[in-house]
Amino acid sequence: MLSGKTRRELPLYLMLLPGLILIVLYQYVPMAGIAIAFQKFTPFKGWFGSEWVGLDNLRFALALPDAEQVIWNTVYISAMKIAAGLVVPLAISLLLNEVTRTVVKRGVQTLIYLPHFLSWVILGGILIDILSPSEGIVNQALQAIGFKPVFFLGDNRWFPYVLVLSDVWKEFGFNTIIYLAALTSINPVLYEAAVIDGASRWKQTLHVTLPGMLPIIVLLATLSLGNVLNAGFDQVFNLYSPVVYDSGDILDTMIYRVGLVDAQYGLATAFGLMKSAVSFVLISASYWLAYRYAHYRIF
Repeated sequence: MLSGKTRRELPLYLMLLPGLILIVLYQYVPMAGIAIAFQKFTPFKGWFGSEWVGLDNLRFALALPDAEQVIWNTVYISAMKIAAGLVVPLAISLLLNEVTRTVVKRGVQTLIYLPHFLSWVILGGILIDILSPSEGIVNQALQAIGFKPVFFLGDNRWFPYVLVLSDVWKEFGFNTIIYLAALTSINPVLYEAAVIDGASRWKQTLHVTLPGMLPIIVLLATLSLGNVLNAGFDQVFNLYSPVVYDSGDILDTMIYRVGLVDAQYGLATAFGLMKSAVSFVLISASYWLAYRYAHYRIF
């Protein structure tokens, strides 16, 4: 017999059941494919008929001539994205907090939040048009003031920074909302006390606002460590070309080409397994840091 509490909560568990089934089917069952990383996998032979090669795929993956460059590109681009994704929304949220007219504040929030809902397929097409060296509005403006046109999406010197800036443009509106929510939790009495003490707006921001936002800043910074190897496949895939492989090719795009284009399934799975293992360590470390310095915990 079920207890009274269990009977009351049973509908809630039943509501969770479809989601749990989907998680098991699409997140846990496919994990059996990890075995491909240790095989010379052939689709016609399947898991049981393919030859086992141990760690040969992983050794070969790390020995590839461009593997080191790809790993560096991934870490470099994702680190810049993480840093910019923390600083820019924080600065914008502080500026919006100073806006007193609600209509203006809400309007700006809506405008900067809109790109978050657009896919990189759409934004990629927009950026290709805007940054075109011949007809793009950016290069037309540069030529109007006497500069030569720049091939932003075809120059290894510029491409990583285009990725970072465009990612910030797309996502900083969403992150700004998180910081604005943190601002609402700061006790107004602290500002009143600061005004009585003669603190200017800058001093109030420095000694009241930022310390009040510090827990959420630390939390977002530590949790973002788990994304060091996620430089954004959708974005890079829609913007890069073989011309900028030296500076823009990342682990996810390399796995895509090796696995789906070249049909080297074992090698691609070895790359993916290596990335997942490192990400697992980083995510575990980030949650420990979040608990240690921001008192955030999941369980």
